[in-house]
Amino acid sequence: MDTTAILFAVFSACTLVAALRVITARNPVHAVLYLVLSFFSAACLWMLLQAEFLAIALVLVYVGAVMVLFLFVVMMLDLHIDRSREGYWRHLPLAAVVGVAIALQLWLVLANGHWQFLQAPPSDPGHVGNTRALGILTFTEYLLPLQLAGAILLVAMVAAIALTLRRRADALRQSPGEQVRVRRADRVHMVSMPASAATPDAPPPAPAAPDAPPAKA
Repeated sequence: MDTTAILFAVFSACTLVAALRVITARNPVHAVLYLVLSFFSAACLWMLLQAEFLAIALVLVYVGAVMVLFLFVVMMLDLHIDRSREGYWRHLPLAAVVGVAIALQLWLVLANGHWQFLQAPPSDPGHVGNTRALGILTFTEYLLPLQLAGAILLVAMVAAIALTLRRRADALRQSPGEQVRVRRADRVHMVSMPASAATPDAPPPAPAAPDAPPAKA
């Protein structure tokens, strides 16, 4: 058993354990941290498959941006964990069946696939680097699907923002249009009031009576 096989087993085990803890952790912050660990382990698996660009993209995009955003959102929101975990054990058998089916399909695809291009030696003159091959395929054969995917993601982001936008009644806002259209008469209103005569000084108050002496026994 060589070093590559040992590293593959270690990173695969870390990915599976972290993914399991993502859905079983009681604290949402811990679940997000376990998801970050699973992404790191998956990036290491990509490195073992000589897909360096995908590994770096996974770390930079998901771990460095998306998961940090998720972590801040989870920490700032007041999440009700007990309410969100209702019905967990009731749906667990169906989720287990779906997970086994997905794992079986992945195994069938990987077992019957041909992945010789991943094992191409670097000294081969016809060998193209992973980053260059991915860029050529992305901007030549898959340019239209890439643009369609970007448009769909943009529409999804705008729709998510529009659906979650709520106007708070206690929030203070300024309207630049109303500030520009304001007139001098709207800012200052002159009021004419009749003058009142000065009242004479009131007499000084009478001195208070001294306290009565205590009665003798």
